[in-house]
Amino acid sequence: MTVKSAAERTKLIEAGKRLGLVLSELEKAVRPGVSTETLDDLAEKLIRDAGDEPCFLGYTPEGADRPYPATLCVSVNDEIVHGIPNESPRTLSEGDIVGLDLGLSHEGFIVDSAITVAVGKTDKAARALMDTTRDALRLGIAAARPGNRVGDISHAIETAFKGSGFSIVKQLGGHGVGAAVHEEPFIPNFGRAGTGPLLKEGMVLALEPIANEGKAAVAVAGDGYTYRTRDGSRSAHFEHTILIEKDETLILTRRPGETES
Repeated sequence: MTVKSAAERTKLIEAGKRLGLVLSELEKAVRPGVSTETLDDLAEKLIRDAGDEPCFLGYTPEGADRPYPATLCVSVNDEIVHGIPNESPRTLSEGDIVGLDLGLSHEGFIVDSAITVAVGKTDKAARALMDTTRDALRLGIAAARPGNRVGDISHAIETAFKGSGFSIVKQLGGHGVGAAVHEEPFIPNFGRAGTGPLLKEGMVLALEPIANEGKAAVAVAGDGYTYRTRDGSRSAHFEHTILIEKDETLILTRRPGETES
């Protein structure tokens, strides 16, 4: 969507604030022994208690055979995105890394955000994967300015992974958001600067770099939603919804205390 009024801007900012608060609480709840279903239940409770609606629950993306059956996407270790937390629940273990991807609707305005969290203490390689992917999001946001193009965001994200040894998942990327869960334009996490659709003031975008510790090849599980790495390596995913304005780009889904991206 493109924000056209102060009222729309205010509602989007409030939606992002609410999602940031929910994700912050979910991050605190991640620990060894917690099940993915427990995290999903908590996400739905927090969203509904605030008077909002989960926008992944019951959503059928293009190409899917059935609606998504949960509020939260929980992707553990070699699961890249869209892990279903409540059909075959998993118990988190020390050293796991877990992606939490969540969307909510506040007064009809949709925002989307994701973080990857370590369960207890994890190893150096996992921390590097998460740090690099988080940094890629920061660079992508910095490139999201009026007059730039989608390719400038894509190129900035790709740059963060140069020489890292990590692989960008090319089938997945960011997207427009705000009026619907997924809108145009699609925003690849790789590409040439100066190419693609023009970025304009008022655009609402969800940027989401996704990278694997090993090779980039992916497979979709039998549930129809969960993407996994083909080689069993771990994956990380970070996402923010942003609003492009004339003089700055607002990170709508920033979590309390978050200082970067």
